[in-house]
This record gives sequence, C-alpha cells and structure tokens, in this order.
Amino acid sequence: MEDSTRRLEVLSSSEEDITCRTFIFRNEDHTFGNALRYIISKNPEVDYCGYSVPHPSIHDINFRIQTKGAAATDVLKKGLEDLQTLCDHMNTTFQNALEDYRDTKKDDIERLLEEMDA
Repeated sequence: MEDSTRRLEVLSSSEEDITCRTFIFRNEDHTFGNALRYIISKNPEVDYCGYSVPHPSIHDINFRIQTKGAAATDVLKKGLEDLQTLCDHMNTTFQNALEDYRDTKKDDIERLLEEMDA
C-alpha cells in the first residue's frame, strides 16, 4: 500500500511574513532534525532555528526557522542542500578510508603468505 502522506509540510501562518515558518518533516527524528538545525544555524541570515518532536510515538519533527530578512523556505532549501553536500563528503571520505584499510590488510595477508611459503 502506498503512503500518500507528504514528507514535508509548511504550517500555515496568520501572518504573511516569509521570514518565519514552521515546517513538519514526516517520518524523521532527532538524527535528521539536529543535523539540519546545526547546518541552518550556521547561516548568518538566521535569527532562530530549532525543532521539536511533538510526541515520542509520533515520528515527525516540527522545524522552525526565523530569518533576518531572507525567505525561510529559501534558507531551508539551502540548508538541505548543504546537509546533502556534507553527507556526500562524509560518505566519500569513509569509502576511501575503508578502501585504504582493505588494501593495507590485503598487503599484510599477502606478505604473511609469502613468509609462510619461504
């Protein structure tokens, strides 16, 4: 059965102030929320950035952004892009280190086998 729930919703506001928005991320938790909060908080345009989990049994986070003038949706988009870039870099770094480790262990095993044959 396909879940038609949207992964991201923007809470409507009585004000038309584009600098303040609350977003709801469905099926996310502290792992995503805290990483995204950290990245967005580094943006100099941001006055406030935080998130909350409404209830432990609900797998959603409420994510609030308030800016100094930029549109909160634009700041969120940039934050998501920056987080993706960071994750890609971490994955590449890990994969390279893993490959180096495996190469080192392969060399060690080959050297041990040569010593046993000698």
